[in-house]
Amino acid sequence: MLGEHGRSITKTLFTKPALAMAKVGITPNMLTVTGTVLSVVVAVCTLPQGHFLLGVGLLLIVLFGDSFDGILARATGTSSPFGAFLDSCLDRLTDAAVFGSLAVWAALHMPAGTQRTLTVSFAVACVGLGACVSYVRARAESVGADAHKGLAERTDRLIIAGLGALAVGFGLSTWCITVALGVVALAAFITVVQRILAVRSHFAKQAK
Repeated sequence: MLGEHGRSITKTLFTKPALAMAKVGITPNMLTVTGTVLSVVVAVCTLPQGHFLLGVGLLLIVLFGDSFDGILARATGTSSPFGAFLDSCLDRLTDAAVFGSLAVWAALHMPAGTQRTLTVSFAVACVGLGACVSYVRARAESVGADAHKGLAERTDRLIIAGLGALAVGFGLSTWCITVALGVVALAAFITVVQRILAVRSHFAKQAK
């Protein structure tokens, strides 16, 4: 949802800087790999320790800069099936690092009880359901259907989780993270269902 609007904004802001990168030999795949490595390192080194303000701030910078790879590819005419494949696969690694790190934080820092159980469970569900959202789209495209829309794209899910972590970082209740992760998990599940229904509708129309 937010991802579609965000792409138009980043395209406007970053096309010229991306072209400048191309002039010094930087390729889209280089940016994809570098962005993933930095995202994973930041997530693993900050979030499990509860350094949410630092972690979310750095992740925001890295993930915002990560949008350069697609812009660079389109601006230089170097878009390729492998580049799209690589970007999608590495995005799953980043997502797993972020939500997995939040699960570790909850397991290590929350007192035993219902809230800790919910938080860890929601975080783990976010990893699985996030991957499922991407898989359903890829599988749909492999059979000739379009299933790219839905309630919560990757950007939406990361923003919601980030807001929850920031709230805790600013001293609000740890329930902010629990609720944020629950919302992300639910939204991802709804998105999976929406995409499955979109594919069913696609083939139903073809059958008429």
